[in-house]
Amino acid sequence: MVAIVMTDTPIIEKAIEEIEIKTFGVTEQFLKIHEIVYDDNKIKVARVDKESGDGTAIVYLPVKDEKFYLAIYIDTEPEISVRHVNIEAYHSVYFKAISEVHSFDKLSGMTKLKATGGHNKGDKRGQNVLWKWSSIFFEPNPEADEFEDKLTKLLNYLEQDREGVEKLVNNANGHIQVYSSFHNGNTLIGGHHIDKDHIRRMSKLNLEIDFDINAGGHLFT
Repeated sequence: MVAIVMTDTPIIEKAIEEIEIKTFGVTEQFLKIHEIVYDDNKIKVARVDKESGDGTAIVYLPVKDEKFYLAIYIDTEPEISVRHVNIEAYHSVYFKAISEVHSFDKLSGMTKLKATGGHNKGDKRGQNVLWKWSSIFFEPNPEADEFEDKLTKLLNYLEQDREGVEKLVNNANGHIQVYSSFHNGNTLIGGHHIDKDHIRRMSKLNLEIDFDINAGGHLFT
């Protein structure tokens, strides 16, 4: 269960109320085809996002056997109320470098940034499969969030060590990797938006970006 601060409680309660009474058509339609996750008989909350600072919040609720979320958008001012409901995709946005020559330790030594994970060439990939290359990755924002916010936070993180990122780009194919899982409710899954500021910042870091996109779940009835 996500760590909840006291100020989040009324926001979460309002989101749970929407699940129970289904004021919005999206809520009713979605819960006909999917279940949200419960923990100890309580609705599980993946995250309460109040970062916008504009008197709104997003309550992300995990969906059973899926990666995407049911998202309840809440107005927190002048009173707490549900603005709308949406199905939000899962996004993993991270910097990755791979090498057939350098070990994980060698890759790690190229930057001051702390790695989230990785592996060495020759490590077990499965029961009878070995990795043919070493890798290292950095994912500063693994929590539920929108793609644009995740890309911004990743670039903020990478810009703390431009020299190290440059070494990984030049010596180990360092690049931004995106994995997204959308809900295929009506076959219109949407996509990603990269604004001019993101493009400019990626260009200064000499970064490529690669997308791995998945669509799953049940169709709306």
